[in-house]
Amino acid sequence: MYIIDYVKQFKNKKIKIYVDMDGVIADYDVGKACEYDKKRPLLTNIEALRKVSKDKNVEMFILSITRMTIGRDEKNRWLDKYVDFIKVENRFIISREEHNFMPSKTLKKKFVKSIKRDESIIIVIDDDPAIIDEIRKSSEDVYLLKDTSLVK
Repeated sequence: MYIIDYVKQFKNKKIKIYVDMDGVIADYDVGKACEYDKKRPLLTNIEALRKVSKDKNVEMFILSITRMTIGRDEKNRWLDKYVDFIKVENRFIISREEHNFMPSKTLKKKFVKSIKRDESIIIVIDDDPAIIDEIRKSSEDVYLLKDTSLVK
């Protein structure tokens, strides 16, 4: 189902959408891990998110993992340039380095479990099936979408 259809089905409910970066809004095949400024923006996906973010009931977040802590600054600069409609305070870029190099799927699962359940609909968009499966096992109340839901 296309992301806009998900938003439409939850009329009058607050919706929190957590979006992965690598492979969802940034092409992770271009540039090295420590060269985030060279990542190509996936403009079609970004525009779909921009459109959804204009809905008064939607609050948009970034939920991304970086191997090294320095990657947090690189990703934030990239977001400032290409995805400026997501507020800085709504960007959760988790460093594996700061978490003893725990697997990304474990870090994201823990983060999603920690989201305050305040009657909001929670949607997570990711391109990694292992991450989606890991979150599904521990958070049945979360809607999990592949990155393909951004393209109609």
